[in-house]
Amino acid sequence: MAEILAAGEKVKIKFSEKEFSFPAIIGTEGERAVDISELRAQTSHITYDPGYANTGACLSSITFIDGEKGILRYRGIPIEQLAERSTFVETSHLLIHGKLPTQKELSQFSQKLTEHAPLHEDVKKIFSGIPKETHPMATLSGMVSFLSGFYPTSLDPKQDEAQINESAAQLISKVRTIAAYIYRKSVGESFVPPNDTYSYCANFLHMMFSGRKEKYILNEEAVKALNLLLILHADHEQNCSASTVRLVGSSRTNLFASIAAGICALWGPLHGGANQEVMEMLEQIHTSGKGIEDYIRMATEPKSQLRLFGFGHRVYKTYDPRAKVIKDACYRLIEKFGVNDPLLEIALKLERAALKNEFFITRHLYPNVDFYSGIIYKILGIPTNMFTVMFAIGRLPGWIAHWKEMRDFKPARIGRPRQIYTGRLKTDYVPIEARTGT
Repeated sequence: MAEILAAGEKVKIKFSEKEFSFPAIIGTEGERAVDISELRAQTSHITYDPGYANTGACLSSITFIDGEKGILRYRGIPIEQLAERSTFVETSHLLIHGKLPTQKELSQFSQKLTEHAPLHEDVKKIFSGIPKETHPMATLSGMVSFLSGFYPTSLDPKQDEAQINESAAQLISKVRTIAAYIYRKSVGESFVPPNDTYSYCANFLHMMFSGRKEKYILNEEAVKALNLLLILHADHEQNCSASTVRLVGSSRTNLFASIAAGICALWGPLHGGANQEVMEMLEQIHTSGKGIEDYIRMATEPKSQLRLFGFGHRVYKTYDPRAKVIKDACYRLIEKFGVNDPLLEIALKLERAALKNEFFITRHLYPNVDFYSGIIYKILGIPTNMFTVMFAIGRLPGWIAHWKEMRDFKPARIGRPRQIYTGRLKTDYVPIEARTGT
């Protein structure tokens, strides 16, 4: 176990002159917590913590974040090293299996992803009944749920490790194909089957754009940029969607259903939809005719309702470590492709203005990963309404890792938060005749 129980250390809590002791927990990175699992039994009290900002719902050895220092590590490895040296497939193996793979393990894992890339013909038929205007995230969550019907062993709550690993490979591979098909359906184009000679990210771009862009050629820089984006989004500790996957999975529902729930959680604009809102904000600035300084001024005015998306993060009180990595990649792509887009120009000007503004500096409102990821996706030709789907592809290995960790934890307990009731006191039923005056 990566977690260490503090030997003999207790935390004392006082209620109505009575004192109670609870165990202290210290994580491997020095994080401290109080084990209150017996709080209600001993004191008849529960804790109240909206948004669970101060509540540790699990012990986890997957991802470590220090928001004060701007640290993000997967299985102990700094995100900067993975971004520079790894691939999304290798990082996926790291998250799901707990360690970097050997060359043999990586080859076997990659081969599994290649084998599972095609979709069953009946899965393709489902697309024909989906309205063209359906939001891509609705289609993605629905299709992931449907996949379970094609793999009945995935529904067995007593799955062994081999079956779970097979389901994980099926999901990581097929979600990429489904995403590409969602895009092709939305633009009225025929599906492009996966090519088993391409790498994971190259295959995705092939299925997205081949036959759509004139003389489309896979670009090494584009593949590298997509790998980087997916690595940076692969996990982020107990966020809304990862917590959803754990909570749903705690009922012993299958991996496909749990991931579908995570996709729905990610859909929200406060979570996975943030980079889409960044691009929509840039479009609004472009069409408004107002200058960057005007928007900076309006955003910093007291009681202003205007919010500049892509700045600041709930976890990080310094520069988002993912944003540092992705910013350099963004500038390289702009230079490589000679991009001349008014929205990108606005984004770069907005970034420079915000980093010089005292309001943003004193509040630690630095550009975050959502600010730059949207720009890179736009450079790669991925439409704005597909941004959250891209986020889901990247976050998938993290969700799987959390589902596996939750499943393996003993003793197993179904998630069941408490509440503080604020409704009416006991109220007698009133017959409908008396309620309507008849």
